[in-house]
Amino acid sequence: MHRRTFLIGSLGLTATTFARPASATTTRARAVRVRTLDELRTAITAAKPGADIVLANGTYDVPGEQTIAVNGKHGTSDAPITVRAESVGGVTLTGNHGFVFANSSYVVIDGFKLRQQTTFEVPTTCQHVRISRNDIQLGDIEGLHWVMVTGDATVVERNHFHGKSKLGVFLGVEGPGSDGMARGVHIVRNYFSDHTYAGDNGGEPIRLGLSGRSLSDAGAMVEENLFERCNGDPEAISVKSTGNTIRHNTIRDSLGGIVLRHGNRSRVDANFLLAGSNGIRIYGNDHLIVNNYAEQIAGAGIVLGSGSVRDHKPEDSPESRRGNDAPDRVTIALNTVLSCGTAISGESQRPLPPLGCSITDNLLVGDTGTQLVSMPYLDGITFAGNLCWGAAADGTIPTGGSTRKDPKLAAGSDGVRRLTSGSPAINAAKKTYPTVTRDLDDHPRTGKADVGADEYDKAAPSNRPLQPADVGPGSRTAMHA
Repeated sequence: MHRRTFLIGSLGLTATTFARPASATTTRARAVRVRTLDELRTAITAAKPGADIVLANGTYDVPGEQTIAVNGKHGTSDAPITVRAESVGGVTLTGNHGFVFANSSYVVIDGFKLRQQTTFEVPTTCQHVRISRNDIQLGDIEGLHWVMVTGDATVVERNHFHGKSKLGVFLGVEGPGSDGMARGVHIVRNYFSDHTYAGDNGGEPIRLGLSGRSLSDAGAMVEENLFERCNGDPEAISVKSTGNTIRHNTIRDSLGGIVLRHGNRSRVDANFLLAGSNGIRIYGNDHLIVNNYAEQIAGAGIVLGSGSVRDHKPEDSPESRRGNDAPDRVTIALNTVLSCGTAISGESQRPLPPLGCSITDNLLVGDTGTQLVSMPYLDGITFAGNLCWGAAADGTIPTGGSTRKDPKLAAGSDGVRRLTSGSPAINAAKKTYPTVTRDLDDHPRTGKADVGADEYDKAAPSNRPLQPADVGPGSRTAMHA
C-alpha cells in the first residue's frame, strides 16, 4: 500500500524490555466505587497494586481539554490496577479526550463505551497495559486513528471496533523512534466490523507497523479476531514488521485480507477467509503460510507477490523501505483454497520474482472454468504434492507439482468443507513440516501430513469460523485452552 499522511504520528520514546502480558488470574483489593469524574481521577491517583476502581453506570462527558490521566501508576502481573465500568458497556465516556496514559504498567481499562474525539494511545513509556471489553467508536474524523499502541506487552482483547467511514485505522501498532516496534503486543478476540471508508488505502482494521519499521522484530500475536464488513482497505490485517504470528482469525464478507506487506519471518496459520474480496498476500522473506482456509474469495486465495527491491536492509532509510520486497524462502503449504477467483496467483507488475519459495501440499478446488494457479514467475518456486480438483484447470503448476483427484470433501455444521474417509489427501503430503504440529481445526498433525488445511480426524474441531458471540465485550469463554 502507498503511504498516506495521518493526523497521528509516531511517538519518539524508548521502549522498555519486553516481558509477557499480565496473567488473566489477578488479585484485587476491595472495589472502590466512584460516581463522578473527579472521584475517578482521585481514585486513580491513589491506586496501589490490586486496586479495583469501579465507575457507576452512566454517561460522562470529559469537558474541554481535560483528561482522565493514568500517570505513574504501576500494578503487578498478579495485582494489576483495574479501572472498569460498573457493568460491561454500562459507562459511556464522551468528550475530546478520555484515558491518557504515561509512565504506567499493569493497568487494565475494562468495559467502557469509548466515544472520544482523539486517539486513545498506549505510549512507549507504558508496558503491560490491557484494553479489555470496550466498545470503541471514536470520532469519525478524517485521518484519525482510533487506538495507537507503542508500549511493549500491551494486550488488546475482547473489544468491538465499529462504525468508521473516514480515513484512519481502527488499531495501529508502532514503537519507539522512527523505526522501532512495540514488543509482544497481543491482539485477541476482538470484533472489527463496519469500516466503510471508500478510499483505496488507509482504512485498515489492524496495521502492525509501518514500512520504516518493517525490519524491527515485533513478536506480536494476532489471534481469534473476527472481521466482518471491513471495507476500508484491501488489507484487513496489514503486517509491516517482523516476527509476528497471525492465527485463528476469521475474515468474512470484507474487502480486506491478510497482507504481509513489509517485514520478514511471520507465520500465518489456520485463519478462515470467507466470501470476501482478498485472501492472503505475501512480500518479504522467510514466512510460513500454513493451514489456512480460503473459500469464495473474489480474487486470489493466496498471492505470492513480486518485488521492486530484493531485500530491505538495516542501513536503508525508513523512507526507502516503502518498496515491495520480493519474497524469498516463503513456504506456502497445507492450505485449502476453494471456489476462489484463482487459488494461488503471482504478480508481474514488478521486475523481481520470488526466489527459493515453495508451494507444496495444498488442496486447491475450483468450481468454475478459471485456472487454479497463475504464476508468471516459476523459476524461483518449487511445487510438490498439491491436490487439484474441479472445473478449473491446473494452470501454471509445473508437471509433477500436483495430482488431480477428487478430495472427497464434505461441509460440516460450520460450513467448512473437510476431508472425509477415503480422501486421497489423507497421508499424501510430499514434504515434512516439523514446526507444523496442528491443523486448521487445532487437531494434531500426526505421521505423514494430510494435504490441505484439514488433518482428517473424527473429533470435533476446536478452531472454527468465529461468530460475533465468540468475540468482543460480551464473549466469555476462551476458544482454546
